[in-house]
Amino acid sequence: MMLIDSIKTKRTLVIGDIHGGLKALKQVLKRAEVTNNDTLVFLGDYVDGWSESPQVLDFLIELRGKQNCIILRGNHDELLQKYLETDTYNEMWKKHGGESTIKAYESISEQKKRFHIQFLKSLENYHLDDKNRIFVHAGFTNLRGVTSEYFPKLLYWDRTLWEMALAFDSRIPKDSHFYPPRFLLYEEVFIGHTPVTRIGEKTPVQKANIWNVDTGAAFKGSITIMDVDSKKFWQSDCVCDLYPNEIGRN
Repeated sequence: MMLIDSIKTKRTLVIGDIHGGLKALKQVLKRAEVTNNDTLVFLGDYVDGWSESPQVLDFLIELRGKQNCIILRGNHDELLQKYLETDTYNEMWKKHGGESTIKAYESISEQKKRFHIQFLKSLENYHLDDKNRIFVHAGFTNLRGVTSEYFPKLLYWDRTLWEMALAFDSRIPKDSHFYPPRFLLYEEVFIGHTPVTRIGEKTPVQKANIWNVDTGAAFKGSITIMDVDSKKFWQSDCVCDLYPNEIGRN
C-alpha cells in the first residue's frame, strides 16, 4: 500500500476501469496522494486485460478494510464471478480480456477463489451520494433512474446513456420536450465501461452532465482518478508500458 497519511481535506475520488493493471492502480493512487480520509468510488471492471486481475481484487479487499471504499460492479466482474462459480465461460469473454484472467487464476488456490467470489457478490450496482450524484459502471435506461431499472444488468452493460450524451445537442434547453429526461434526474453521472479513447480522447470526458472516467486502461490508455468536486484528475502511465511483455486487450 502506498497511501499517505495526512490531515488533508476529505475528498471523494472516482476511479475508472482497471482491467488487471495493479501496477497502474498503485501508481495513480500515489500520484493523487490518496489518504485514509478520502472516499474512493471504484466504477467497476477490475479484471480482464492485464495479468494481475486476482491481485487487483486482493488489493481492493485490503483497501476496503482501511478506508471508505465504494466498489461498484462492472460487466467483466460479473463474467469473472460466473467463471469462478461454474468453471465455464462464454468464448466472447475469453476473446475480450478473459483469457489473461483464466491464466492468472490457474495458480490461485480454491480457497482464494471462493474468497474472491464472495467479494464479487458484494459489489454494488450503483452509488447515489447526498448531492444527488450517481456513480454507475455503464449507465441506466429507465426514465425514473437507477432504482427503477427493470433489468439491473443494464446498469453495468448498457451503453445507450453515453451514446446519447455523445450525440446530444447542447443548445437544446432543459425545458424543451427534446431534452433527454435521463439527463435531468441527477446532478451528475459518473460512468466507466466505454473507453474515451474510442473518440480519440485520453482524459475524462464530460457530455451534458455525464462524466466518463474510463480512459482506456485495458488497451493503450491509463487509469484515471478524478476529484468529483474540483474535477482535478490524475493518471497513471499508459498501462501497456507498465506491462511491456503483455498485450492486454489490444
